[in-house]
Amino acid sequence: MNLYLLRTRLARTVWPTLMAAMGSACAFAAVAGTATAVPPTQAQTQTQTQAQAPATDAAGQAIEKYLQVQSAGLPGKVTISFEGRGTAALPACEAAPEVFLPPGATPWGRVSVGVRCQAERPWTRFVQARVAVEGSYFVATRAIDTGRPLAPGDVAERTGDLTRLPRSVVTSAAELVGVVSANRIAPGAPIRKELVRGVTVIQQGQAVKVVAQGEGFVVSTEGKALSGAKVGAVVQAKTVDGRLISGVANEEGQIQLTQ
Repeated sequence: MNLYLLRTRLARTVWPTLMAAMGSACAFAAVAGTATAVPPTQAQTQTQTQAQAPATDAAGQAIEKYLQVQSAGLPGKVTISFEGRGTAALPACEAAPEVFLPPGATPWGRVSVGVRCQAERPWTRFVQARVAVEGSYFVATRAIDTGRPLAPGDVAERTGDLTRLPRSVVTSAAELVGVVSANRIAPGAPIRKELVRGVTVIQQGQAVKVVAQGEGFVVSTEGKALSGAKVGAVVQAKTVDGRLISGVANEEGQIQLTQ
């Protein structure tokens, strides 16, 4: 068979088959493209609507705002998060949700927050939230025996979530000025307020020095303490000329007049 006859036979047998296969592929592609354009089912639409329900977002925002206000003044940076399903399980609310804390609850650590909806069909639910307070606190760097005055090298400042520590942990260095340990404190233990006590530096009836200090001047006089006082406590005294003054007891046993 010569080359011309072979080419003619191939064209008559293979080419029609190839064209049919290509036509089938194009038809499948057209059907597939049409299938992607089919609108979502009613169940899919309902699921998307529930996931994007504005009532859930409104409740979450209301809870965060409420807890931020309630936690204002805490000694650290406040971070609010939700636990479990958060606000996802709350029903829709046509009115603005009202947020509240149960009686006796405080915005500290894990807390159950109430959400109330005053709509045509009112409801009340509770959401689990966590109020973390990132702040400074103090720990013992070594063992501190009972009755020993705290020195600067006895404590170190740390930073962490205060809500995971004892509520009475010391968060200010000023609270450790002029104190002694009331109990033995182990190395690394957080310093709690009940573990230290102030030192009485002024006795009632004692003659004391009253000091007033300002920018560029220091004035002092003598007086008589009307009560005992520990470091940092407010104490009253009567000066030699009979005037009644009030100030703060310092570590030297003097009364520092407040400005």
